[in-house]
Amino acid sequence: MTDRPEQRPLFALVIRLGAALVLSLMLVFVKLLGESGVHLLEILFWRQVVTIPILGAWFYFSGRMLLLSTDRLALHGKRAAYGLIGMVLNFAGVLLLPLAEATTFNFTSAIWAVILSAMLLQEKVGPYRWAAVMLGFAGVLVIAQPGGGNIPLLGAAVALCAAFMIALISIQIRDLGKTENPLTIVFYFSAFTTPILALAMPFVAQQHTAYQWGLLAGLALFGILGQFLLTAALRLGSVATVIVMDYSALIWATLFGWVIFDQLPPAATWIGAPLIIAAGITIAWREHHLAKMRKSDLETRRLLAE
Repeated sequence: MTDRPEQRPLFALVIRLGAALVLSLMLVFVKLLGESGVHLLEILFWRQVVTIPILGAWFYFSGRMLLLSTDRLALHGKRAAYGLIGMVLNFAGVLLLPLAEATTFNFTSAIWAVILSAMLLQEKVGPYRWAAVMLGFAGVLVIAQPGGGNIPLLGAAVALCAAFMIALISIQIRDLGKTENPLTIVFYFSAFTTPILALAMPFVAQQHTAYQWGLLAGLALFGILGQFLLTAALRLGSVATVIVMDYSALIWATLFGWVIFDQLPPAATWIGAPLIIAAGITIAWREHHLAKMRKSDLETRRLLAE
C-alpha cells in the first residue's frame, strides 16, 4: 500500500506523450505479427506472459516485494477482466484496419468517458461536452462512411468498442493509482489474464520463425513499457489532463503506416480525424475547467468556515 501520490500534471503529460510513441510501436508489432500468420490470442498471450517474470524479478531484486501486497485484489481482478476485453478489441481493430484509422477511432475514448460519466456516475454533463460528443461521432461517420467508404465496418465497430473499454479502464486505473504503485497494477493485470489466455494456447499456438520470435519479443518489450507509462501518467495527473497527449499517436501511426505498410489515410480520415481530436480536446479542456471551479469553491467554503 502506498500513500496518495503527489500530483505532477506537467510530468504526467510528458510521460503520456512517451506512452503514445511506445504504444504506437507496439501496434506496429501487432500488425506485423498478424500479417505473418500468428493468431490474435497467441499474440495476446506472449504480450502478457513475459510481464510476470520480468516484474517479479524486479520486485525481488530491488527489495520491493511489499509492493505486491494489496487490499484491493478484487478491484485488480475487475480491472484485468475489462483490460483483457479491451486488449482483444484493440489488437483486433489494428489487424482489421490501417494503423491511422485504428488509432483515430481509439481517440473516441474521451467521448465514451463523457457518456459513461452521465450514465454510470450520474454526473451532470453540460452543453459543451454534449456538443463535443456529437462533433466526435460526426468525425467517426466521416471516416467510416457507412455503406460507401473504404473502411471495413466490422473493423470500425471493433475499434470503437475498444475505445469504449479504454475509457472504462482509465477510470479504474485512476482509482487504483490512488493506492497502488504503477508496476503493481501492471503485474496483477498480467497475473490475472495470462492463465486465461493460456487456456487457448493448445488450440492456436504454432511453431515460429526467428523473425516471428523477434516480433513477439518487441511486442512484449514495448507493451510492458507502454503500460507502465500509461499507468504512471494516470497516477500523477488526471484523465482529463493527460489524455490530450494521446492525440500525438496519430502522427506516429500515420508515419509507421506509410513507411512500414505503405498505407496513407484517405481524404475522409484527414477530415474526420480533426473532428474527433477537437471533440477530445474540448472535453479535456471543459473537465479541467470544471475541476478548477470545484477546487475554487471548496477553498472558498473552507475560508468562510474559518
